[in-house]
Amino acid sequence: MAPLSGIMVALVTPWTDDKTKINESRLQAHIEHLIQAGVHGLVPGGSTGEFTTMSTAERKQLTELCVKFAAGRVPVVAGTGSTSTSEAVELSAHAAQVGAAAVMVVPPFYDPVNLDQLHELLAEIHAVSQLDIVYYNIPSASGLTLSPTEIAGLSKVGVKYLKDTSGNAPALTELIFGLSDQITAFNGWDTLTFYGLAAGAPGGVWGAANIIPELAVQLWDAVSVKGDLKRGRELWAKAWPVCKFLESHNYAAAVKTGVELIGQPTGGLRKPFALLNPELTSKLKGLLQDAGVKTV
Repeated sequence: MAPLSGIMVALVTPWTDDKTKINESRLQAHIEHLIQAGVHGLVPGGSTGEFTTMSTAERKQLTELCVKFAAGRVPVVAGTGSTSTSEAVELSAHAAQVGAAAVMVVPPFYDPVNLDQLHELLAEIHAVSQLDIVYYNIPSASGLTLSPTEIAGLSKVGVKYLKDTSGNAPALTELIFGLSDQITAFNGWDTLTFYGLAAGAPGGVWGAANIIPELAVQLWDAVSVKGDLKRGRELWAKAWPVCKFLESHNYAAAVKTGVELIGQPTGGLRKPFALLNPELTSKLKGLLQDAGVKTV
């Protein structure tokens, strides 16, 4: 299997209007739109996908549907992290069985684990799935802060990739330049996307790409494929205000509001969360229009 690279979308999970189920037709339409726009991978079941509001059965269903709708055109990296080791292991084994290319694992949150416990968890996941692991580094949610050397050391227990949602650009730089022989680092912090690509990250896991997939792919092509930083800056000048806005509010709510604004119904968010209020929605709409994105 080819290495993961490029624009990988931290996928939203569309619900039915009563929010009791995953809306399969909405999910299929959204995935089709993203693939037609040229994205390079799908990452369902992460923070943007509201995984903490889903049952184990729903998380399995989401992975199955994404693999089915992607139909081999782009890899699917299934989010399988959990506060429970048994659930994370079960979800990871299932992801392998149904055709996921890799699993993304956030460490147990609420009560942070220590480094030895993290190694044990990841080793168990790798043993049952035999899939490459994307370590989801998000200290603000997990409570676990690792040094770049400690993150790279996770390669000993099946971690091949990193989604870095720390916002720590110097640490990301060290991982890209100094530790790339151990781990492949993807940026996962929206407002650092241009920097990450310009610094040499081989891709990014990007929630904003749900809303601006064409712009995201154009940025990748300009900076990472053609090495055209001038064009990259022009594109980033359009994308950055959108990214800054998303990071300034409940992220999943802001992204789903943006998806609604480009004309794709999402069913909103499961409680206790909700789409942005009218004032914020109007502001996001203006930012998207300034970026050249068609809105409804």
